[in-house]
Amino acid sequence: MKREEVLQLYNQELRVNSQSSGYRRELTDHVVRHVSLMGDEGYILYSDLTAENAAEVIEGEVRYFEKLNQRFEWKVHSYDRPDNLMDLLIQKGFERGEEEALMVLELTEDEPLIQKKPSNNLIEITTEQEIVDIVSLLNDTWGNSHAELGKRLWSDKRNNPESLQLYGIYEEEKLVSASWMYFEKNSSFATLWGGATRPEYRKKGLYTSMLAKRAQKAKEEGRRFLTVDAGEMSRPILENAGFECMAYMYGCLSPK
Repeated sequence: MKREEVLQLYNQELRVNSQSSGYRRELTDHVVRHVSLMGDEGYILYSDLTAENAAEVIEGEVRYFEKLNQRFEWKVHSYDRPDNLMDLLIQKGFERGEEEALMVLELTEDEPLIQKKPSNNLIEITTEQEIVDIVSLLNDTWGNSHAELGKRLWSDKRNNPESLQLYGIYEEEKLVSASWMYFEKNSSFATLWGGATRPEYRKKGLYTSMLAKRAQKAKEEGRRFLTVDAGEMSRPILENAGFECMAYMYGCLSPK
């Protein structure tokens, strides 16, 4: 797996061409912006800037979203240009989020996750009540509301079910771990999301079990790669499972 080739595919398929339900994709000469149609934040996933035009483009995007009365996140990758893009955003009043690692796994035939047997308690989540259980798990785990996420997951599952796979592990009728995966159209990638486990059930292999299930499903669907934006907690698990770090990412939230 050559880093340059993977990043070229990733940029084109998951940044330039990316489309999400609930958002209007707008392509300009310098950015690909996504405007929320559901009253939450928009985002810029890809930009093509130079040292000469970066400050002007940033100012223009801030004005654009201000007219919409909508905050937005500018997702900066460590290889984006110009090299000081994040500094320019911070100077403009953007708030930098935590560092995430872009982790990628190539789904070869001999990949161990493809051969691993998932937990017997792992199920595919398909009903609205099960998604309510996911929201409750996330609220309990992270201490803030995930109601809007739950609405989006249920909308996607109801209206575009082939694009979203959700999984959970129940113990004594309580959801203790959950994760999900999106399939972008015409893409080599499946993208992994979620991965929340109640603290008392951690270090029991539940996250790895759901990694295996999603890898197997992605392979069945003809995807070549799995990718995930990994935080500090999940990165070691992903590395142990064979994922490679391709870059680092920073979500920069626009000024209020």
